[in-house]
Amino acid sequence: MFLNTASPRRSFTIPININLQGARRRQTRHRELLHTSTAQEQDWSREVDGRGGQQRARTQVPVSSVGEDRAILLGFAMMAFSVLMFFVVGITMVKPYVNSKWEDEASCVLLQADILDEWVDCRGVSMVPCLRVTVNLTDSNQRAFLHFDEESVVLAPECFYIPKCRMDRTELQDEVLKVKNSLDTQLRSASSCFTDRTRHPRDVILSRKYTFKKALFALLWPCLMLGGGALLVGLVKLTQCLAHLSSEMCSETAAGRLTSRYTQGKLYRLLRRSSMQSAS
Repeated sequence: MFLNTASPRRSFTIPININLQGARRRQTRHRELLHTSTAQEQDWSREVDGRGGQQRARTQVPVSSVGEDRAILLGFAMMAFSVLMFFVVGITMVKPYVNSKWEDEASCVLLQADILDEWVDCRGVSMVPCLRVTVNLTDSNQRAFLHFDEESVVLAPECFYIPKCRMDRTELQDEVLKVKNSLDTQLRSASSCFTDRTRHPRDVILSRKYTFKKALFALLWPCLMLGGGALLVGLVKLTQCLAHLSSEMCSETAAGRLTSRYTQGKLYRLLRRSSMQSAS
């Protein structure tokens, strides 16, 4: 009797203990899985936030290098130098062209070439002989003194040619005689000349020093310098802007990949958790 009553009790108590231990183990495993999943989620969020912050900081920093800074400095230096060139060309070429009124072209007949007895002052350095040339204007039948260009009218009002400022009188005389002899061979010959009837009615010039073409050619180099400097600065700024836009696009794509991976991992963990709960 005792053996029969004890055997069924032992057979019932053993499965109950096994079931309780299995339930406790499942609960502890479930808690561990929840803890690890939450820890992984926090790590993923920290990584995403950290990478996104770093990339945002990188995009906020302006993209530049030593070469680009030197190129920008060179461009601004070229533009500043071109402004100085405009100033110099405007004083030496453009302003005399604007003030020049030697525009009327006429026909001049060479009458005579004489060397004056009185020598003229040569820039305060020495005295030089003066070669005076007289021409006849065919349009008005008037006599006038011929000069080489506009500057000779201001420097020597009566002289067509004056030699360089030298100290040797024999060399000065020989040089002026050579020019006079070459002009004597062209007496009574007609040539084109330019007149200014308003300010210089008794003077004509053989050639114009300040013309529209020469003024444009003088302004060409400052314009090229200014355009080259502006183009250099513009290209550097354009490359910096494109680099900034490309870095922003790369940061946005990297952030999108990280968030997509994070959402995929989170969805996988949720599915796994629900499957474990349903199995328990």
